[in-house]
Amino acid sequence: MNQDKIMKRRMITAIILLIITLIALIIFIALYVDETRRIQETYRRQYTTELRHVNEEIAIYLDAEGDFDFHYMRITVYMANAGSYAFLIDDYTQKQIVINEVSTCLIKYPEQMKTKLEELQKAVTDILADLDKGYDEAKAIYESIDLKGK
Repeated sequence: MNQDKIMKRRMITAIILLIITLIALIIFIALYVDETRRIQETYRRQYTTELRHVNEEIAIYLDAEGDFDFHYMRITVYMANAGSYAFLIDDYTQKQIVINEVSTCLIKYPEQMKTKLEELQKAVTDILADLDKGYDEAKAIYESIDLKGK
């Protein structure tokens, strides 16, 4: 009879430990999901910040304020930064490709891209307004580049 009481106590203890472990697991999963969501929001915020910087630098460049090469380099850097943040955002694969292609064109074909900065500014403005046509406009820009030219 003593053996039965010991076994019942052990089973009750095992069940209580199982319940505590399951509760801890559920809490851990909830915290993980929440932290992942917050990190994604941070990446999206940084992405839009970099695109805003691109817009500001294009405006400065087009208004002929200061050193053109310096401002063009800043446009290129901000676009590359936006591409880096797009890489970190979930479900942004197609958008990331567009941003990276534009960034590559800014680096490899500066003479051609300098003539397309107004179009790029319009595309970035539409992207910031959360319009998908902005990505289509940006895609049209890099598709219009002569890849065999400068």
